[in-house]
Amino acid sequence: MPRYPTRAWRAFDPRRSAPDAPQPLPAECAGLRVLGLDPGSRITGFGLIEWREGQWRHLAHGCIAVPSAEALAVRVRRIFEQLSALVSEHGPSEVAIERVFVNRNVDSALKLGQARGAALCAVPHGVAVFEYAPRAIKLALVGSGAAEKRQVAHMVRALLGLEEHLGADAADALAVALCHAHSRSMARLAAAHGVHPNGSVLGR
Repeated sequence: MPRYPTRAWRAFDPRRSAPDAPQPLPAECAGLRVLGLDPGSRITGFGLIEWREGQWRHLAHGCIAVPSAEALAVRVRRIFEQLSALVSEHGPSEVAIERVFVNRNVDSALKLGQARGAALCAVPHGVAVFEYAPRAIKLALVGSGAAEKRQVAHMVRALLGLEEHLGADAADALAVALCHAHSRSMARLAAAHGVHPNGSVLGR
């Protein structure tokens, strides 16, 4: 697992730490709606925020829960249908999703991969999808890649000004969205100072 050069979340760009990071982001990002997804074969968390000139605004969050007693094919279809309806209702500009963490349980990893595939298929053509590793998300919000879920949830509530309790899946989904918004902010700051996202100076 890669080691990160800094523990200051405000100075951290999670895209630069991932070997398969998405293409560089354009600087123009006013009024950006980001849908964060935390996919699961039984519970898929979602969180929608609007990012405008460095300010985050909470729009919606929740979970898509499917009965574990149902066949996997039925659960996957339900995830696809409900996320399709969610995307149609809110019209996100971009989607950010948590990268799959593969553990020793191969069966669980395969089920998670299918749920993730269903979630990605629900994203319409033309809406960009960005992927972030769990460690990068935690580091971007809390300042530590080994942060606990309760710490992530606390920072999500603080950044979005939420007083209500957040379920773990919804909190993780909002955290992915905030991580992407922070990545956008860093890209814009870099462009404003003539620095390319890969660290080189533009025009040199």
